[in-house]
Amino acid sequence: MTETPLKLFNSLTRQIETFTPVHLGEARVYTCGPTVYNYPHIGNMRAYVFADILGRTLSWKGYDLTHIINITDVGHLTDDGDAGEDKMEKMAAEKAQSIWDIAKHYTEAYWADVKALNIRQPAKWSVATDYIDEMIDFAKGIADKHCYELESGLYFDVSTIEDYGKLARAVTEEGEGRIETVEGKRNAADFAIWRKTPVGGTRQMEWDSPWGKGAPGWHLECSVMGGKLLGFPFDIHTGGIDHREIHHPNEIAQNQAHCCTGGLGEAENSGARIWMHNNFLVERSGKMSKSAGEFLRLQLLIDKGYHPLAYRMMCLQAHYRSELEFSWEGLGAALTRLKRIVMQVDRLKEDLAGDPSHQKFVPMREKFAAAISDDLNTSVALVALEEALAVKKVDGGVKRAVVEEMDRVLGLDLFGLTREALRIRPKTAEITEAEIEAEILRRKDAKVEKDYATSDAIRASLAAKGVEVMDGDPLGWEWKL
Repeated sequence: MTETPLKLFNSLTRQIETFTPVHLGEARVYTCGPTVYNYPHIGNMRAYVFADILGRTLSWKGYDLTHIINITDVGHLTDDGDAGEDKMEKMAAEKAQSIWDIAKHYTEAYWADVKALNIRQPAKWSVATDYIDEMIDFAKGIADKHCYELESGLYFDVSTIEDYGKLARAVTEEGEGRIETVEGKRNAADFAIWRKTPVGGTRQMEWDSPWGKGAPGWHLECSVMGGKLLGFPFDIHTGGIDHREIHHPNEIAQNQAHCCTGGLGEAENSGARIWMHNNFLVERSGKMSKSAGEFLRLQLLIDKGYHPLAYRMMCLQAHYRSELEFSWEGLGAALTRLKRIVMQVDRLKEDLAGDPSHQKFVPMREKFAAAISDDLNTSVALVALEEALAVKKVDGGVKRAVVEEMDRVLGLDLFGLTREALRIRPKTAEITEAEIEAEILRRKDAKVEKDYATSDAIRASLAAKGVEVMDGDPLGWEWKL
């Protein structure tokens, strides 16, 4: 285990805290996963890159990691504030498909993005519909003291627990925000933990319960899966910052009720010792929204010729708690930075790993450890990696060991990634890579023969087909589409 203590920002206390595991030598982490009603956009995927870095860091620190990511296939409404239609039911109706087929298709699409971004597999993907019986039992256990029944379902009374909304600071500081108005609710912030199927209505996903046929609320699902698979309290709960305002405060309220705990002055009473949230990815054109048609999903980046790990690099260049602005220019710069690193690593691939504690690398390793241990400061950690690669007159095997150690945390797959893999042909390109390489070779021959007219003609011909010949490129990439 590295000596520098790991310090993390706890959204619940709004403080940087030293990580101290609930169970000695273990780290138990729950991440709010996707609702599989559509393809994830790249803003969604930032949350899983962040959670992956956290998990990799805990493993690097020597903890036995158990990481759970859930798949929401029921219960998530079109408004996070407990209003609107079930997202899954709505998409199934629009597509005129089985809701189970919708869930399967978009779960697999999400998993493909996870793989493309080199995000490690969790200990378990917990699928919400696999835990319906446990959800009903959980609700039954808290219903008498904390819930009441209305015509539309079973509702949680937030006045029955202490410090409701402390995570969001929403109820006391910002008003009650996006909360559903339901006739009969005792408090505006009360939320449904079981939704009855409307009289005369039908759902593709519904189950019998003591409160009538229906489906669980989104908030209930995470409380049940987190508690069952990790045990209360567990170490860390992660999610996007949008979850901090409604979903996670409601989840915490359920956890308090279930565990019969007091107020949130003790963070463990929330169900997790630390709550962590990544900030938004900001895109100014409005194409981040899934209602925008060709929204920004990972496949669109690939179609435009950008390797998925360029997006991971883009995420690493910013702190997870800061907003990250997306632009094609920024993604291109991240790809160029990744190319530079990959070309340097290429020279080490034939070397056998040596001892990373070599004196020349002490400053870089200390800088890297300090940065990652300081609330996952990946931007500074990247600089430490580049500084290690720039060290001269040192055994290649030693340098390889240092870079491998750092990449275990950063997850850029530097020893698996190749220069060729980073050159992705845009979907709109009308010329093949083989044709480009042949023309580049013919141009080189022409230049050797000092036939500059032919050389210039080949360059112009390639430019007309969208290929930029990069003479004098320090990367040695030669061309790009």
